[in-house]
Amino acid sequence: MKRAFPCAVLLAAASCGPKGPAKAPSAELTVPQIVDGLEKARAALTSFRGDSTMDYWLSGQRAKGEVLVMGKLGKFVRFAALSPAGGSTLAEMACDGTNFAYVDYQNNCSLSGPCDARSVAIFFGIELEPDDFVHLALGTPPTIANPTGTSTWDGKRGVWKVELKGEGGSQKLSLDTRENRWDVVDSEMVGPDGKTRWSVANTDFAKRDGSGERRVPGKTRFKSPAQNQDLLVEWNQFEANAQIPDSKFQLQIPQGLPTCGQQPAAGAGGGGGGTQPKK
Repeated sequence: MKRAFPCAVLLAAASCGPKGPAKAPSAELTVPQIVDGLEKARAALTSFRGDSTMDYWLSGQRAKGEVLVMGKLGKFVRFAALSPAGGSTLAEMACDGTNFAYVDYQNNCSLSGPCDARSVAIFFGIELEPDDFVHLALGTPPTIANPTGTSTWDGKRGVWKVELKGEGGSQKLSLDTRENRWDVVDSEMVGPDGKTRWSVANTDFAKRDGSGERRVPGKTRFKSPAQNQDLLVEWNQFEANAQIPDSKFQLQIPQGLPTCGQQPAAGAGGGGGGTQPKK
């Protein structure tokens, strides 16, 4: 009896064993091309809203659960953390382009002030400028200003490894451009002091509602070494380029709530409930 071949129907020998390194593209990808491509990607995707499962920090404690999120460029972001017990709001924060409002319904307290990187850190423990958060959620991370650098092909991972230097420090990116993709697999921003400001890693890229031909990540991990924090996000629903009016980023703080971190005045009432951003 004839012995069967290890690969059925005489497949090519190369397909019988493990796959080798990904073939290098025929043309080099230059730093100006990379910067231009990333700028075009950011210009094409400017807003989003979604329903996510997050592993994050809330009121100094590690939490995991459903978080509704929406954002658009211009310092507009809004988050609502929902209780696993029934969907009521545990805490929410909104930046309206100028100022932020934060309500912690668990501890019956609130915060408000200018909308900046510290606003996002109040909710997630990670300092990110609101517009940077929007870009990172869309898979189009900001790049360092006026960069120079190098790009090399990593055949094992099938990505371009990019190293940039410019105003304000340095940056590393891994970029998958195969099959007309423009997927930023990971990126790390380092300040002029040599300390990492933030890093992000993305997986499960796919075209989503509103993203056109652009692919956006389905899972993202943010890290902020300065705050020793991380944030894991898995999108259950996601709409890119959502048309969201400015009014949706306004959050009214219930009367009588004390400032978080301060003792409430005698007889001060609690909030509770909260309004949620529309999915």
